[in-house]
Amino acid sequence: MENKRTDNFSEWFTEIIHKAELADIRYNVKGFIVYRPWSVLSMEEMYKIYEGELQKKGHLPTWFPIVIPESNFKLEAEHVKGFTPEVFWVTEHGNNEKFEERLALRPTSETAMYKMYALWIQGKRDLPLKIYQRASVYRYETKATRPFLRSREIFWIEGHDCFATEKEALNQVKEDMQMTENVLHQRFCIPFILFQRPEWDKFPGAVHTYAADTMMPDGKVLQLPSTHLLGQNFSKPFNIMFQDDDGKKRYVWQTCYGPAISRIYGGMIAILGDDKGLRIPFELAPIQIIIVPIYKDENKEGIIEYCNRIKNKLKEYRIKIDMSDKTPGFKFNEWEMKGVPIRIEIGPKEVNEEKVTIAIRTRKGKETVLLNELEKVIDMKGNLVTQDLRTEADNNFKGIIHNANSMDELKSILEKGGFARVPLCSIDMDGKDCADNIKAKTHGDIRGIRFDKNEKPKPGQKCIWCGKPAKVMVYVARQY
Repeated sequence: MENKRTDNFSEWFTEIIHKAELADIRYNVKGFIVYRPWSVLSMEEMYKIYEGELQKKGHLPTWFPIVIPESNFKLEAEHVKGFTPEVFWVTEHGNNEKFEERLALRPTSETAMYKMYALWIQGKRDLPLKIYQRASVYRYETKATRPFLRSREIFWIEGHDCFATEKEALNQVKEDMQMTENVLHQRFCIPFILFQRPEWDKFPGAVHTYAADTMMPDGKVLQLPSTHLLGQNFSKPFNIMFQDDDGKKRYVWQTCYGPAISRIYGGMIAILGDDKGLRIPFELAPIQIIIVPIYKDENKEGIIEYCNRIKNKLKEYRIKIDMSDKTPGFKFNEWEMKGVPIRIEIGPKEVNEEKVTIAIRTRKGKETVLLNELEKVIDMKGNLVTQDLRTEADNNFKGIIHNANSMDELKSILEKGGFARVPLCSIDMDGKDCADNIKAKTHGDIRGIRFDKNEKPKPGQKCIWCGKPAKVMVYVARQY
């Protein structure tokens, strides 16, 4: 890698996308990106893990149409106001024949799914309804697009749930947060902070929005999965009702949850990578083990035969023998750059002694292992790679929160990168003017209040902007 990740993250990110063949921005529709096999293979594994977690929690998969009638959008006023500026509209078909009604390419699926929910839910026996779909959504992003982090086509999962009571809906929001911890942090090795978003920055139509924010190497925040308490804000306009035990018709309580797999992947490669290139958790790597034979013409046949024995022995893993005519050193560097967790080197000595030489991506040095102990060692080494990545990411995440008690302190913190914790008068709409002024002066966004900690202003603390008594401690950061 020509660029160092910590010194010049933007160039490093662009370089790794190109060198590791993760994506190509040259598709001739602006803002739309071609994702290449090396990234898609990992994202497929990410989908499997996330969908498995959802199904363990009682969610079932579905597929909904990509187009949504405009009349559906208009049923929920805040939702249509929030999303209409970003919508791609389909207006005609065939030989310039106009549709009777404009069709939106889904920017999110509430207004598509909830029309059907009103047909499916009749009695209490139909609840809870917990459904998700793997889908692409389309938003006319006006900011600069960037592979994985910000584009006009987003690859994600969205879960949409209905309950008989508000308490059940609130419990689902907490379950969504636990899923984020189980998958995003434990499996994908990405640390984050969960925030309740301010009223002016919540999902259009939601009662409350809760989102996981991680910090990129350049000190800017990246939003990852968010979960939303919708209350009855959609069930009323969409007429999603059930007959309760007392015979009365009642509106359901709803939630929705949206892990964006393509964006999570972008965050993962940025946070876990190093100056050599990608580093990928073992269970997500497109190739988990690369075997590099080292031979001369006179011993090539025996070494290749031994490599095939190893490959067959480890066939439960995603494994490959590099048979290219490149030098061993070039191969080592290339597979390190692409983030392969485990490298096995085989030369004449390994064949003669029935051993293998192993190097793992997260540690320096190599070790020799007996062939008959290989399966046990590989399993341990794979877990070690993931543990190393999670531990290092967690350690890097420490120390990124700083207190600011003045606008000058806030601006200084944000210029260096990280979160600034500041007193604010409110995260209700009363505080929006302060948030707008803070952003205008510092280019920082109010991320919200911590969900996992009850942080209160000290007695007498004033809002950092307006000087009124502070009611909340909020976090500010510059964002992608």
